[in-house]
Amino acid sequence: MTHSTTLITGTHALLPGGWARDVALDVNPDGTIAAVRTGVEGAPPRILLPAPSNLHSHTFQRAMAGMTEARAPGRDSFWTWRVLMYRFLDLLSPEQIGAIAAMAFVEMQEAGFAAVAEFHYLHHQPGGTPYDDIAETSRRIFAAARDTGIGLTHLPVLYSHGGAGAQPLEGGQKRFGNDMERFSRLMMALDLEGMPGDTRIGVAPHSLRAVTPDVFAHLSSPGPIHIHAAEQEREVEEIEAWLGARPVQWLLDNAGLSERWCLIHCTQMRPEETEALARSGAVAGLCPVTEANLGDGIFDGPRFLAAGGALGLGSDSNIRISLGQELRALEYSQRLRDRARNVMAPAGGGSVGETLFLRACAGSARALDREAGALAPGRLADVMALDAGALALAGLTPQQFLDGWIFAAPDTSVADLWSAGRHCVVAGRHVARTQVEHDYRAAITALTGAL
Repeated sequence: MTHSTTLITGTHALLPGGWARDVALDVNPDGTIAAVRTGVEGAPPRILLPAPSNLHSHTFQRAMAGMTEARAPGRDSFWTWRVLMYRFLDLLSPEQIGAIAAMAFVEMQEAGFAAVAEFHYLHHQPGGTPYDDIAETSRRIFAAARDTGIGLTHLPVLYSHGGAGAQPLEGGQKRFGNDMERFSRLMMALDLEGMPGDTRIGVAPHSLRAVTPDVFAHLSSPGPIHIHAAEQEREVEEIEAWLGARPVQWLLDNAGLSERWCLIHCTQMRPEETEALARSGAVAGLCPVTEANLGDGIFDGPRFLAAGGALGLGSDSNIRISLGQELRALEYSQRLRDRARNVMAPAGGGSVGETLFLRACAGSARALDREAGALAPGRLADVMALDAGALALAGLTPQQFLDGWIFAAPDTSVADLWSAGRHCVVAGRHVARTQVEHDYRAAITALTGAL
C-alpha cells in the first residue's frame, strides 16, 4: 500500500502538550510527520489521536474465536484450552495462515491499532518438518501486513521444549519447534525486501517453559525481545521448582532486562517483582481480554505505574479485537479487585481514559521499536481519528473524549486510521476488507469442515 494523503486534519487533536483545535499534520513520503499546524480552516469533524500498536498477537488463533467456550467435564482452564489450540493448528496450511493474519490485521486497524508485534511460532508443517523455505509462514505474515498496510514488528519465536525442565515437544508443539541452530537459520532467511520502511524484526524466546536458561546467552537481535512470563499459577510453580526462582524474578536476575524487553502477561507476580520489573525499563505487555478469557488473573496496575513502569496492550489470542475493550477491561479488572473506581488514574487526579491511552501509546511504541506514540514531528504518522459527531462523545469536553470513547462508545467510533501515513481505514472500513474477508471466509470454511 502507498500513501494516499500527505495531509491529515481534524477539529481536535491530542498533541504532546495537550489538546489543540483545528489541527493539520503534514506527512512525509516516508510516513513520518513533517509538521503539526494548528488553527487551520475547514478541518473535518474528527478527533485525531496517536494510534497505539498492538504489542502481542498470535493471528492464527483469530480463526478459533468462539470455538472454545463450551465447558468440558471438570474444571476448564488455560491448559484445557491449549489442547484444542494444538488440534486446530495441525490443520492450518500456509495459505490459510496468511488469510487469517490478513483478516486479523484488518480488524486491528479498524479497532485503532496502527501496528502489531506478531509473536509468530507456527513455523513448520504438522509433525515438525520444515517447509522447503524455512521462513515460509513468516513470509505469509509479511504478505498479510503488506497487503493490509499495518505496521509490523515480526517476532519469530524460539520454542524448543514442551514444558519446564526441557521436556520433549509433543503433538501440535512440533510445528513450533526449533533448536538454536535451526532457529538461527530461520532468522537468517528473513529479509525485508518489498516491505515498508517501518517494518522491524525482533526475537521471542517463547517462555521459560519452552527454552532452557542457556539460550539467553546466545540470543542476539538488534530489535526487541519479547517473552511470555508468569501467566498462570501452575507455570510459576513449575518454573520455581525447576530453576529455583519464580519466572519474573529469574528473568530479572539472569536475562539482563532493559527497555528492549517486553514481558507478556505477568499476571502472577509478587509486589516486589512488580516494582522491580517496573524499574528494569522492560515493558509489561498486557492482554486483558485474552487474560480474562483464559482465566489468567489480574495484573497489578497501580503498583506497577507507581513504580514508574511502562505498559502496552495486545490482542493475544484475538478472541475479540477491540482496542477500546482492552483499555476498558484493564481498568475494570482493577476496580473489581480493589472495589474502587478510577484506579489507573494518577493519585493526584486526572482522566483514566487519557492516562491509560497515552501510556499504551508510549509503551507499545517502545515494545515494537517503533518511532511512534505521539503526534509530533519526526514520529511515524500512526494516527487514529474518532468521529467527533459520535453520540457517546456528545456534550463532552476534549479532556473527556477518551473517557467517552473507552467507556461508552461502540467500536465503530474509529472513523479513520493511518499506519505510518498509509490511509488504511476510511469512514470506519478498511480499504482492503472486501477481498480479505472473502479469503478469510474460504479459509475458515475449509478449516471447520476438517475439524
